[in-house]
Amino acid sequence: MSMVNELLINLVSGVLGHGKRTSRGNVAYDCPFCGKHKKLEVNFTINKDEKNKWACWSCGNSGFTVKSLFRKTGQSADSYIELNKLVKNVFVGDIPEEERNTIVKLPKQFTTFKNPTPSYRKYLKYLEDRNISIDDILKYNIGYCDGGEFHSRIVIPSYDEKGNLNYFTARTIETHNPIKYSNPDVSRDIVPFNLFINWDLPIIICEGPFDALAIKRNVVPLMGKNIQPELMKKLVKSRVKKIYIALDSDAIKKSIKFCEMLMDLGKEVYLVELDGKDPADMGFENFTKLIQTTQPLDQYKLMEVKLNLI
Repeated sequence: MSMVNELLINLVSGVLGHGKRTSRGNVAYDCPFCGKHKKLEVNFTINKDEKNKWACWSCGNSGFTVKSLFRKTGQSADSYIELNKLVKNVFVGDIPEEERNTIVKLPKQFTTFKNPTPSYRKYLKYLEDRNISIDDILKYNIGYCDGGEFHSRIVIPSYDEKGNLNYFTARTIETHNPIKYSNPDVSRDIVPFNLFINWDLPIIICEGPFDALAIKRNVVPLMGKNIQPELMKKLVKSRVKKIYIALDSDAIKKSIKFCEMLMDLGKEVYLVELDGKDPADMGFENFTKLIQTTQPLDQYKLMEVKLNLI
């Protein structure tokens, strides 16, 4: 009978969130790449090759080791150090270069709409269909790739408070492509869209960049479903008092967790209930009306939300 590495399960679950055990030593998690519920499966069977195959049955991302999973999801150096204690083929030198201050670069094929190629119209139409205006395109320096690794993708850069590129995300415009988002092989432990944030005013936290573009004002996209350490540190140290959590409905448990954490830190927290829609679908006006009617959480309201999940 094959043995399961319980300590490794605990480490990965601490990074990806609570998993569901399936069969043959597998545990299913919410996919950090496409967000699909319990579609990413990791095999934790102990074997002589130190392999732990993982794959998402929805978006197709896959690999053969937990190290590769950590690398692709941009985990912190601390996660690698803990992994080093459990798996023989991981060393401190395996910490991704981005953890050692590697400069993020836009793809070579990145093209802006200021100097477009002849095929720009299909990319512009995609953005227009998603209610992204020319002003948004110019403000966020949105572009596209017409070749290379990120071919047929809209590219949305993220800049830090000094205007330096710290990340980008690339969204396919092809309806038949199962991998909607393709991201650079760098850490997500950043503060996305920091260049446009006023930390003295209420902050809205959402999942993806298209949600942020729809919300427009003082919004930080997580580029996933987790608040990374750098963003949490910024929320704690800044003077921001009011924080709105507006994650998709399928991430309600994580939303509650974040609300509890921030409330414990003395922040005034609002849980925005999206009722199955996301901000990108709702649009600016409808989302704005929603948050204007959202009331701050207290311990009683938080308990009520938890009870509704049972």
